Amino acid sequence: MKGRLTLGLLPLITSVLAQTSSSYVDPANCITFQGLLDPTYGVQYGAVFPPLAASGPNPTDFIAEIVAPLAAKWVGLAIAGAMIGDPLLVAWPNGNQVVSTVRMATDYIQPVAYNGVTITNLPSTGVNSTHWSWVFHCQNCTSWTNANGGGSIDPTSGGAWAWAYSSAPVDDPSDPNSTFEEHTDFGFWGEIFSDAHVSAADYQSYLAGTACGSGGTTTSPPTSTSHSSTSTSTSPTAVPTYTSYDYVIVGAGPGGIIAADRISQAGKKVLLLERGGPSTAETGGNYDAPWPEGTDGLTKFDIPGLFESMFTDPNPWYWCKDITVFAGCLLGGGSSVNGALYWYPADSDFSTANGWPNGWQSHQPYTQAVTTRLPGTDAPSTDGKRYLEQSFNVTKQLLTPLGFQQITINGNPNYKDRVYGYSAFDFINGKRGGVVATYFQTATARPNLTYKDYVYVSNVVRNGAQITGVRTNDTSLGPNGVVGLNPNGRVILSAGSYGTARILFQSGVGPSDMLQLVQSNAAAAPLLPPTSQWINLPVGMNVSDNPSINLVFTHPTIDAYENWADVWSSPRAADAAQYLQDQSGVFASASPRMNFWEALGGPDGKTRYLQGTVRPGAASVNTTNAYNASQIFTITTYLSQGVTSRGRLGVTASLNAQPLVNPWFQDPTDKTVLVTAIKNLVSEVSSVPGLTMITPDNHMTIDQYVDAYDPATMDSNHWVGSAKIGTSAATAVVDSNVKVFNTNNLFVVDASIIPALPMGNPHGMLMSVAEQATAKILALAGGP
Repeated sequence: MKGRLTLGLLPLITSVLAQTSSSYVDPANCITFQGLLDPTYGVQYGAVFPPLAASGPNPTDFIAEIVAPLAAKWVGLAIAGAMIGDPLLVAWPNGNQVVSTVRMATDYIQPVAYNGVTITNLPSTGVNSTHWSWVFHCQNCTSWTNANGGGSIDPTSGGAWAWAYSSAPVDDPSDPNSTFEEHTDFGFWGEIFSDAHVSAADYQSYLAGTACGSGGTTTSPPTSTSHSSTSTSTSPTAVPTYTSYDYVIVGAGPGGIIAADRISQAGKKVLLLERGGPSTAETGGNYDAPWPEGTDGLTKFDIPGLFESMFTDPNPWYWCKDITVFAGCLLGGGSSVNGALYWYPADSDFSTANGWPNGWQSHQPYTQAVTTRLPGTDAPSTDGKRYLEQSFNVTKQLLTPLGFQQITINGNPNYKDRVYGYSAFDFINGKRGGVVATYFQTATARPNLTYKDYVYVSNVVRNGAQITGVRTNDTSLGPNGVVGLNPNGRVILSAGSYGTARILFQSGVGPSDMLQLVQSNAAAAPLLPPTSQWINLPVGMNVSDNPSINLVFTHPTIDAYENWADVWSSPRAADAAQYLQDQSGVFASASPRMNFWEALGGPDGKTRYLQGTVRPGAASVNTTNAYNASQIFTITTYLSQGVTSRGRLGVTASLNAQPLVNPWFQDPTDKTVLVTAIKNLVSEVSSVPGLTMITPDNHMTIDQYVDAYDPATMDSNHWVGSAKIGTSAATAVVDSNVKVFNTNNLFVVDASIIPALPMGNPHGMLMSVAEQATAKILALAGGP
């Protein structure tokens, strides 16, 4: 059922779990559980097991609970961590009752009912004015059958459990068989079964609902020894010990990885946190397409030619689920899922006219540091050849009469007026490269850097201007998941334009309307500083993104490559074999084949730049005319540097990040300039033999086409400016040293600080920004 992909979308956790369970007593039922409190949504998960058998097979049941705020519209528990082939225990409130169901996912589709277990609700199940509680006896729940035979948990040990949370209600809350939308968020923890056993007498009192007796908690805690510093234990030596850091960096995208590498290189003790998991094979990733499966070192994120499948994959676990636009939630962030177009920044990208404070203009040493480690290439195939060049050759015929010249684009980054060239990437040896293949490798080789994945950061902990820690969902990192700082320690937010803004809001930094939304969230409100300590900064304002308009053409020489539809599951055999042999051929590159630029004047006297990207195939075609789908190609036209429109991003009441004001064409002059540029571009279509524009076709003018363009498809995913750099707290979020205004030790290093769009895709510029920002942070007095 399209649009109903639910728990089956969660990935199988195969790495070391970042969180482990601990013991607690629920005062509502006096049951001693082993479990986890998720600090982000305020949901408590717990389980308790009967005593192990003295001989023979162990019991196959347990008691579990989910206690959730009313904002939780459904919550699920997977008792073996994998969301396909394991029982999924799901519940939701319906009036003053709790409705539950047991499902099993057989694929990346709606999970179906599973009848192999018996669920009995216990007396403390119910709904009150703030929370709902599902407390239940799960029988025949330690082993199960599935299409691959079955699975089990070992009650003498421990294992991965997973939770899923949704702020969207199920379709029919009264029906246990209701369908429901995909989860809002998910997470994993290590459930220590061996610490969850109680005596037979206590277990029977739990089942009977009599554990509290006539008042008070009378049950005894588990008597097994501890397997984790965060578990309750009867051993007096099991005292939790935690590590504090000089720098905690939140987000392992380009900004965070470069900062972590340079700061650890300086000898500082660094913790780098990533909310997602591995990406490339080199980092432990194992998400392979069917055709290279079993081939060492070739995941989806390694093979450039699989880029277009990022948007059509039925299992898109790598996209952030709490952000409404495309954002990568995995190691490398957006650099692991983007098209990897890589442009060395122009000097004007860092000019004061483009919004940068004085002191940022001499970017060349930092840009050179990036390009030395990560040189661009416009011929990424390992055999040095270029493939699928037909769209380049046809577009060249369109541009030449308009006065465009062919150049090597990164050979002269400042030359961006009426030029075109082969698309350049930061691929290495025919595979995705970027910061993950370079900076991350040197950073993680150092003993003074710790990297943790699957760690979600809700907020920084602060006392006025001083940041004292970082609150996470990983209780192994500190008390209640709060990571501590060494004396003079610092925190760097590198969670991207949406993630960084959300963390700032939850930390009491931002416009009052956003902070009030956080305050209205039952789970987040207790973690906010008092209102007297709120910091009013324009977080989420001044947001830019390239407005983009797709034009689709046909030409008899074009090979549309089946519109990239088959690259994931059934690519052309010869091309797949060639790539597997030596990482050469079509799959050594992402889909773009040409890029071009033109400087545009406007009625307001300002210069804006047109960027074009040419690729075989098309995301969509809108024509009533007949056409040959195997001969289509797309020219995407963008406005880049000089765009004057700005938007705003923020969060919903459930703390999902989204655009509040779309940043495209807010200034009508942007639209006027882009429309004029498109008209000029297509004016020579008739001069190219065989070339036909089919979107828009001959039944629609350019003006009509742009007027009717769906804003949802105008998004280029080049969001910048939500934590804008500047010289005044009235108009900016961070100062010229990227320190958040009115704080002592909080910094931002990611695309959110970029005050205005650069000349090209911001990927290359962002890495230069990260190099320079990190140098400024290290040079700033008062640090560790």
